[in-house]
Amino acid sequence: MYSLHLSAEQLEMRDTVRDFVTRELKPAALAAGRLEALERPLLLDQLDQASQLGLRALALSESAGGAGADNLTCCIVVEELAAGDPDVAAVLAHTWTLAHISFDRLMTQAQRERFLPPFLDDPRCHLAHAYEEPDGDASLGIGYHRPRAADVSLHTTAVRSGDSWIINGTKHRAVNAPLAKLFAVEVATAPAENGKGASTILVPREAPGLSVEPEDSSTLRQHGACGRLILRDCRVPVENLVGSERLSALPAEIELHASQDLALNLGIGRAAYEAALDYAQLRVQGGRRIIEHQAIGAKLAEIAIRLEVARAAIWQAAWACDHPAAYADRSLPDLPLARIAKVFSSQAIYHATKDAAECFGAMGVMRDMPLQKYVHDAFNCLHSGEAESETKLHIAEAIAGYRCAPANLAAE
Repeated sequence: MYSLHLSAEQLEMRDTVRDFVTRELKPAALAAGRLEALERPLLLDQLDQASQLGLRALALSESAGGAGADNLTCCIVVEELAAGDPDVAAVLAHTWTLAHISFDRLMTQAQRERFLPPFLDDPRCHLAHAYEEPDGDASLGIGYHRPRAADVSLHTTAVRSGDSWIINGTKHRAVNAPLAKLFAVEVATAPAENGKGASTILVPREAPGLSVEPEDSSTLRQHGACGRLILRDCRVPVENLVGSERLSALPAEIELHASQDLALNLGIGRAAYEAALDYAQLRVQGGRRIIEHQAIGAKLAEIAIRLEVARAAIWQAAWACDHPAAYADRSLPDLPLARIAKVFSSQAIYHATKDAAECFGAMGVMRDMPLQKYVHDAFNCLHSGEAESETKLHIAEAIAGYRCAPANLAAE
């Protein structure tokens, strides 16, 4: 049964992270010099402190050395972190999600024995998934009521040579790339005439032939630290292949945890709401606090409504990911709940953040005030990832009962 009653462990984790954000993360993120700067470098000291709290391995199973948090708990923690700084939240969420998917679900026992101990021992060991390519096929829509192509062409190739893979290609917009010490790289491992389909190969940062370049954050609508991978005759052992050739499961597994990205957006909106609420209780105009004026009170009420409804949609999507059996017994509708939550929450949170800025009047757009940062961050979330029009078409397919053939199966 879907319940909003959080467990004692979830409440304790939320309160612990909230205290860390209040004491350490938020003061650093909202420092005056950082607010006015065009470039906002990642808060590495605070990221290290969060790693020491165990957040880097939050979703990793307890048997593997993590906290074993489910998707809903991860959403709660992401919201708390994003209320302090969405970039730190994005880095940690990407690492703990990849850690859970890779170490708990996809790697062989031999691969876990090689890669898990270094991950656990090094608090600065982050993970990255390298998928996008600068010269890859652009998204042209999902082909409503038409089967999808067998696969999006990958120009990054891996050719087997003896006991090694030789990888050549370029990946861009890889979240965590400037920090990561282990990359899951999507490659084409066979000529087109022998079949399409992506393969996932693990590439350590020290692998010969790999270079990583940071990307200009001012040109990206994406939170976290992003970078470009350049692979030139990069050599890794054949044992680094995850799963079977041309049957990469990693992108689909990552998509199941999409509600955590929405929780990050929610944290931004909540931070803006809390700032507006604090200001409205302090600012006096016409002999009384502005929160007592109907216009401001009604605006704050609208913000609260948007955030609460968005949170309910996000939590339901996260709970559904943790309880897939709820679809089978018809407790939940057979609809893409994470995509439904994305369409509603991204718009709702962006408007809530703008309304929060309006409570400050002209100060809401000043560069040394946090509201301009919150609006910018919410705008990034509104336009990051899959386009809203494409998301709605996916929902339309589900409503119509249409299912596109999975790309990996089409390659068989």
